[in-house]
Amino acid sequence: MNRLAMPWQAAFGAALLDPARAVPSGLVTWNGSDPAARFAVHRNNVVVSLVQALADGFPVVQRLVGEAFFAAMAGVYVRAHPPRSPVLAAYGDGFAEWLAAFEQAAGLPYLPDMARLERARVRAYHAADATPIGADDWAACLRAPERLGGVRLPLDPSVSAIASPWAVASLWAAHQHDDPRDDDAAIAAVALDQAEAALVLRDGDDVLVLPVDRATAAFVQALQSALPLAAAVEAAAIAATAAHASTTPPFDLAGTLALLIRHGAITAWHHAGEAP
Repeated sequence: MNRLAMPWQAAFGAALLDPARAVPSGLVTWNGSDPAARFAVHRNNVVVSLVQALADGFPVVQRLVGEAFFAAMAGVYVRAHPPRSPVLAAYGDGFAEWLAAFEQAAGLPYLPDMARLERARVRAYHAADATPIGADDWAACLRAPERLGGVRLPLDPSVSAIASPWAVASLWAAHQHDDPRDDDAAIAAVALDQAEAALVLRDGDDVLVLPVDRATAAFVQALQSALPLAAAVEAAAIAATAAHASTTPPFDLAGTLALLIRHGAITAWHHAGEAP
């Protein structure tokens, strides 16, 4: 690529997203008409398409704030954070963090975590395929139970765990009825100030949002950080204790592993010292 063209391309891209900027110099039209008018149409189309991409990726966030507010809010985000990839499915990774600092949405404090949940679903849908470990692999692992504490369990690329002080999993589920009229009663029944966690993963062609406890979410996050099994269990136990609820059960390792295995979420196991 001609390096001399880069400053002009940067100026062109900046002008597309900032209506206060002048039209880049050097633009001409085939029929001699005013390039500013055509550039204005192109500028509008770019912003509208990026706002629609965000709306497609965050449908529940859009419903929670309304289409008009979402379009205005997304327009602010688009102009401040243009995409860095030509793949629109990759756009929106920083939207949740941006929402947390967006003062006009401060009245809906659960909105950033809802955005994190919805973004996790998009990432899960587009995640690379991976083969789950089979029964023979588990049998080999269990033949050395004294080494299980040091085992690391890599997870499927689609897996993520979301823990929130708000009932985002229930609120997301309340928006999933085939008939939107059924959503109202379900939404009204959600206790928003109830802390929840969810496991997001792809099972076959379906992206699932599975309600889990905070200990399970902490366990999954620890595995994703490449911690060995014993350290992941300790992280889960700490999360269970931090819940400060007398009804919070102890971490169920067997049940959590069964859940992950059932959905094909564990892709390998490595003993301590083994290369992944």
